[in-house]
Amino acid sequence: MHSRRSIAPASPCLAGGANMETMEEIRTNTRVDCSDGACGHSIYLIMNPLTDQLTHVVVQTGGLFPEDRLVPLSEVVSATAEAIKLRCTKAQLNKMPHFRYVEYTRMEIPHMHSMPLVGWPYVTAMEDETYAVEQMNVPPNELAVRRGMRVEAKDGAVGRVDEFLVDPKSGHITHLVLREGHLWGQKDICIPVTAIGEMDEDVVHIKLSRQEIEALPHIRIRRRTG
Repeated sequence: MHSRRSIAPASPCLAGGANMETMEEIRTNTRVDCSDGACGHSIYLIMNPLTDQLTHVVVQTGGLFPEDRLVPLSEVVSATAEAIKLRCTKAQLNKMPHFRYVEYTRMEIPHMHSMPLVGWPYVTAMEDETYAVEQMNVPPNELAVRRGMRVEAKDGAVGRVDEFLVDPKSGHITHLVLREGHLWGQKDICIPVTAIGEMDEDVVHIKLSRQEIEALPHIRIRRRTG
């Protein structure tokens, strides 16, 4: 039986009417604990933009040679502002798929020469060069999102992503939360997922104007640190 995922001290938030008692905070740049101790920190969240469902958390392990592991959401026991707790052990985490990997690509490049009596260089035999290209192991049709991504309304930038609120029963994202650096000062701004338009690797586009975001109804998120 899955334990209930924690949510957390009351703080004001603007959002679209969901019951925040059932929501959990999932964020990046947060400590991650396995069942047998601290194991690293979260660096990306993987979501399906078509279904608005969070599917994985990318965990960067600690140590001299850190590795990024792709952890399914089913391994998350609880999440607070301070830590994400996993049900797996450190050994099990280290057997999960790598998030980053390197592909080596060979390219043929013409070798250029010039002759003293010829003013234009000419091409001789092709030379092979090998290049290392880092790739991200993002499942098909899904998207890697991170804290600090730019958020833009219909009429301009409004802030940056701080976290997502997730329904722990379904794994569906319900709200995007803006924090420091947005237009409305220190208040939490919760934007319902239904207002999210297109997303790419750098920007989340909101289908509302700045005025419409400011007019979203007040509700409260209950947060618990630790």
